[in-house]
Amino acid sequence: MADFLANFTQQIAATSLLEWVAVILAIGYVLLAAIQSNWCWLCAFTSTAIYTYLFWQVTLPFQSALNFFYMVMAVYGYYQWSKGKGEHEHIRIVQWPWWIHGMLVPTLLLVAWGLSIVASSQFNGDYLLLDASINLLSVVTTFMVAHKILENWVYWFFINIASAFLYFQVGYALSACLFAGYVVFSIFGFYQWKMQYNKQGSNVEYPTASTEST
Repeated sequence: MADFLANFTQQIAATSLLEWVAVILAIGYVLLAAIQSNWCWLCAFTSTAIYTYLFWQVTLPFQSALNFFYMVMAVYGYYQWSKGKGEHEHIRIVQWPWWIHGMLVPTLLLVAWGLSIVASSQFNGDYLLLDASINLLSVVTTFMVAHKILENWVYWFFINIASAFLYFQVGYALSACLFAGYVVFSIFGFYQWKMQYNKQGSNVEYPTASTEST
């Protein structure tokens, strides 16, 4: 424990100005999104742009690519919010049956393993498999959020734990603390959505091509 605390303190003390800015903007995004301010997307775009650069510097190519994806999503989010009340407001929270997750998660992890093998020929990183796994799961979970799949919060719970561990291992202790906080937020988000799901009644259908709105 003493070694862990010493290492943690050392990493915090060595945190770069760029990482501080990225973390502060990431917190700003969460707070501004909670009050539905369009400024949240500027915070998200800038924070993820910085992380795209930072993760490339420590040989986490998949995390770098993931944050570039988040940059694009920030632009898309701003566009959606700027339209005012959008056409998707009526989309209901739905649950996927267990077998979908039972097929989806192993498939994504298998693909991540393949990507890490390919990337190992170009990058000399120690955490390529974890990096790739977080990347793929995060991209899929982002789309689950967009379609209001309740279980997205369960995915984020484990993704955030893995991310906090990964960032600490590569020397980004401050970012590790941020994602540890996201772990708690994912629990809160799940219970909030679960309560709303229960209030919808029993006439909730799984999303299919025939039931999605046009």
